[in-house]
Amino acid sequence: MKQKLTIFLEELTKYDYILFGGVFSLFLLFLILALLLRKKTFLSSLLALISFVILFLGPTLGYVKMHEYIFASSVKLLSQKKLNYSAAIIVKGEVTNLSKHNFKQCRISAAAIKKTGNKYKDYIFQFKPLKKMSIVQKDIKKGETRAFKMFIEPFTYAKDYNVTLKADCR
Repeated sequence: MKQKLTIFLEELTKYDYILFGGVFSLFLLFLILALLLRKKTFLSSLLALISFVILFLGPTLGYVKMHEYIFASSVKLLSQKKLNYSAAIIVKGEVTNLSKHNFKQCRISAAAIKKTGNKYKDYIFQFKPLKKMSIVQKDIKKGETRAFKMFIEPFTYAKDYNVTLKADCR
């Protein structure tokens, strides 16, 4: 857990610090307004509630939405094939930089997910893939599309499965 927290803190950008500072400033502003308007109980309570909602939801939602916008990328699965004489799946795909910034690195993750006919079970199986592998592509310029190939190994599952791709670019 300590290692994950350290990695998260090291990967923060200047935009993240601006977001967190802005959210904390809004929290303080609404809290001060609630204290100034303490004679009006309902309004003061509403402002205090809004300030705490901003404090708890603002950084999380802001971080996710901001990174979707600033570091926009697209991953396309071109082909997947289970190898006959090896316990592996070969996955070919493309990653495209859709943002206005050059990416220093892109971590591309492929996951093999168990597939059933039941939509509820399929939804739950997305959270616990059978096997997951990642590769890192470095220095992707804005607008550039880069092809990649990766192996998911060892993979011995004999029934039906799906492969999903996800890219986390910085």
